[in-house]
Amino acid sequence: MERGLSRNTLASYRRDLQRYAAELAEAGVTDLGEVRPADVTGHLARLREGGLASSSAARAISAVRGLHRFAVRERLAGQDAAADIRPPAPPKRLPKALDVDQVGRLLAVPDTHSPLGLRDRALLEFLYGTGARISEAVGADIDDLHEEDVILKGKGGKSRIVPIGGYARNALDAYRTRARPLLIENGRGTPAIFLNARGGRLSRQSAWTVLHRCATAVGLPVEGPYAVSPHTLRHSYATHLLDGGADVRVVQELLGHASVTTTQVYTLVTVERLREVYATSHPRAR
Repeated sequence: MERGLSRNTLASYRRDLQRYAAELAEAGVTDLGEVRPADVTGHLARLREGGLASSSAARAISAVRGLHRFAVRERLAGQDAAADIRPPAPPKRLPKALDVDQVGRLLAVPDTHSPLGLRDRALLEFLYGTGARISEAVGADIDDLHEEDVILKGKGGKSRIVPIGGYARNALDAYRTRARPLLIENGRGTPAIFLNARGGRLSRQSAWTVLHRCATAVGLPVEGPYAVSPHTLRHSYATHLLDGGADVRVVQELLGHASVTTTQVYTLVTVERLREVYATSHPRAR
């Protein structure tokens, strides 16, 4: 809470620590002062043996390390049992971006003759047109939406202003005038841009469902390592900006990344695409 983390991050840390506490209790350890480095190492090993992804295991161990630092600081333990434990390094995997044609086919799926179809089209156009995280999209309110840009509330309580392109603006205008007034009648009134059928704020899970349904309709994968997700549209947004000549610092600002190092992974995607074009087009490539 003090670090301004999102509810989703807090919920993940809470689950990680509850799992750790349950494991310690099962081993007969009920006091943080009794925990040994071997207990923390064993916990990490069991996380990996249980099939947890390296990124999730790294987050879980980060939560455990934070707990032990807290225990020492608050004098609940004499030593930090997790001080020398290092989380597993997640493998570097390039984000999977859709090409422009795939994005176009995906965005064309919703039936704009119904209120929910208009909402779905506006949601997908918004995600791709602004590069918003799914939590930022469903958390956006009508007052955050201006004629040519939107205020997105990102991680750590930080806000940023992002331009909205013409396609997204048109989809949002159609939704706001023809669909949102009908949907809001079913609820108690909410400032949210995107509403569910009951007139309440659209949830992250429901937004995922919308995207999965549309991806399935055009034959894009919804399972496996390259499954289409709301973050896929964010990846595509960044990659297509860089492909079009955008400066990486500008893309960093648009995505709301604290460090340009995070954004630079998208430049690797672009280089990979250049290599593919070269390999298939140049007579001396093979």
